[in-house]
Formats: sequence, structure tokens, C-alpha cells
Amino acid sequence: MSRIGRMPVSVPSGVTVDIQQNTVRVKGPKGELVRTFDPDMQIGLEDKRVVVQRPTDHRRHRALHGLTRALLNNMVLGVSQGFTRRLEIEGVGYRAELQGKNLVLHVGYSHPVVMEPPAGIAFEIEKSYRAVIVSGVDKELVGEIAARVRRVRPPEPYKGKGIRFEGEYVRRKAGKTGKV
Repeated sequence: MSRIGRMPVSVPSGVTVDIQQNTVRVKGPKGELVRTFDPDMQIGLEDKRVVVQRPTDHRRHRALHGLTRALLNNMVLGVSQGFTRRLEIEGVGYRAELQGKNLVLHVGYSHPVVMEPPAGIAFEIEKSYRAVIVSGVDKELVGEIAARVRRVRPPEPYKGKGIRFEGEYVRRKAGKTGKV
């Protein structure tokens, strides 16, 4: 039995879960998420807890069991607390700013890079203009948008300049050495 799959997902107060066959709608103070799951997985609501059960012990069902439970847990956490990813900007003259809802990155190109957030995503900038915070209710979407921001100027190994995730380790290389 899947250790993750057999754990019930507790639903906090203020969050409602609506299950219609294999489509689950989760509403909370931060927003609403809807996701369709595999029809083989049996999802049920038992006294403020969402329970996922699998029909057999086939390999595919075992894999889907833990996945379905983890996705449901992320949906409940997203609408109740939300998710954030923090990116750090390193480099002389590198900075970020907000123009309305759009994120504008000045990261060494001849032009500023403007990124428009999709629905459900918000950008924040710290006072130093050296950190970008991507927040939203959908964990998958928050991670994807944070990765797209990082992809604008990934950290390089010689000076460490670029955009990196908070706590990301960038392996540094030694530069060229002169003739002796």
C-alpha cells in the first residue's frame, strides 16, 4: 500500500471540496482549483477528510494512488495558504521592477525583458530590487512561471551572475590563467 496514497487529506475550515465522479473542485479563501483525475482512482469525502483508494494492486494503480493524493493535498494547501517561489538576482546592474502587474527584468540585455503573469499568478519585488517572489494557488503553475523567469538569465558558473532560485547552489569554475 502506498504510504502517501493511504494518508487522508484533511480539509481545513473555510475550504470546500466538491467531488463529481473523477473531477474535484476545491474552493478556499485564496481561490478555486479544478482538476480531473484518472477514472480508476476512487476519491471520497469522509468527515472533513478526502480519501483516495485504488481498485487493484497493478503497477499503474499503485503509481496513480500516491500521485492523486499528492495532487489533492497541493490543491487544498494552495487554496488555503497559497504557494510562493523566491528568485534572487545576482549581478552588477541587474534588477527587477513591476509595471502594473508585469515583471520587468533588467539583466544585462540591450533591452528590458517584460513578463506578463498568467491568471492566478502574482509577482512581488523586494525593496532591494534583487529578489522576485512568484505566488499563486496552483503549485505546478507557480513552479513553471518561476522556472520561466529563471530561464531569462540562468546563473553562469564564472561570476555567478544571473537569476537563481533561493538557496540554489551554483557550482563555480575557475577562470583562465595567464602564461607563466
